Amino acid sequence: METLIVDPFQATQIPSLIIIDALDECKDEEPASALLSVLSRYVDKIPLVKFFITGRPEPQIQSGFRLVSLQPHTDILRLHDVSPDIVDSDIKLFLKAQLADIIKNQSNCNIVGDWPSAYDIDVLCKKAAGFFIYASTVVKFIASQHYPPDERLDLITSLPQDTSQEEKSGIDLLYTQVLEQALHDVDQDFYLHLKSVVGAVLLISHPLSINALSDLLGNCSVPSKIYSALCTLHSLLLVPDSMEDPVHTCHKSFPDFPTHPEHCKDERFLVNPSVHHKKILLACLSIMKGRLKKDICNLGKYTFLSEVHLTRVPSSNPNFEEVQKEIDGFFTNNFLFWVEVLSLMGNLEIGVYALNDIQQWYLLVSCIEDQPQEIHAHVYSGRKSLQVDK
Repeated sequence: METLIVDPFQATQIPSLIIIDALDECKDEEPASALLSVLSRYVDKIPLVKFFITGRPEPQIQSGFRLVSLQPHTDILRLHDVSPDIVDSDIKLFLKAQLADIIKNQSNCNIVGDWPSAYDIDVLCKKAAGFFIYASTVVKFIASQHYPPDERLDLITSLPQDTSQEEKSGIDLLYTQVLEQALHDVDQDFYLHLKSVVGAVLLISHPLSINALSDLLGNCSVPSKIYSALCTLHSLLLVPDSMEDPVHTCHKSFPDFPTHPEHCKDERFLVNPSVHHKKILLACLSIMKGRLKKDICNLGKYTFLSEVHLTRVPSSNPNFEEVQKEIDGFFTNNFLFWVEVLSLMGNLEIGVYALNDIQQWYLLVSCIEDQPQEIHAHVYSGRKSLQVDK
């Protein structure tokens, strides 16, 4: 803060606006937002600068803005307080501009006349119900290079209109339509492959590249095959051109859709989190067992034994013995190598959190009474060895 913000602005006295978008997406375990806490300590020392910060009202963010030194300098704008007419006007302007660009940019597009019509824009705006993500997803869906844009627009405008009862029902119907188009006329092998890939993308702890996803999902999922599958969902996922860049979801609402039956009514599109977390966990263990070794120095992509996937594998699952066996083998043969890699990468805290969650998971497995003591012994032995090495 001092080097990049305070000192330069004190020296130059340049009036500026600094935008921090989606603060809620920062990984932050502090009681109050770490960024807002730092800002609160320097807010009186930064001249002629305004900060425009956006984000959902997560507890850490709310606590951050309640800090005594920030409150006198803060104005809060809640989007739900903005007039619906203003929101609708912005959404209509966005739709008109973006859909008009689709015709200009597609050389094989033969649409003539007034397109989209004012009626189409009104219908889309009503379906959006004030949510920009709906309009954004519609535009990405219509912009597909593989389908005529007017046909895709007709698919969306023909969806049922009774979407005003629940906040997310409109976007749920849109997601259903997008997935139906992606799976139209595909064979069973492609369907299962796509579902496996999507499940991994939605549930992994940190976004992975296509190459890393290929490693995670096994030899049957070569990078080119994963890329082709993901491209069918270009309106829902941000698929990079490079095989080394991470794949992201376009919006937080999409992962909530296929993983919750109350949103996703079609069983074809449901992604069972407990099933996929187990697959991801076993895949992580398999990769580490095959690649971890003593004195490893070639720091490439490593798969972490993340607490997320194990804790979401139900301890009552009849197949939990498979998970238990793999974890026992990992602690017996690979644990110290894993700790060494985490230490070299400066991520040793990941191991601490993971070990705690492993212990908690074992405690939930009621039919294995002596397992927690075994885990404690492994952990102590590992720490002791690490101290000797140092």
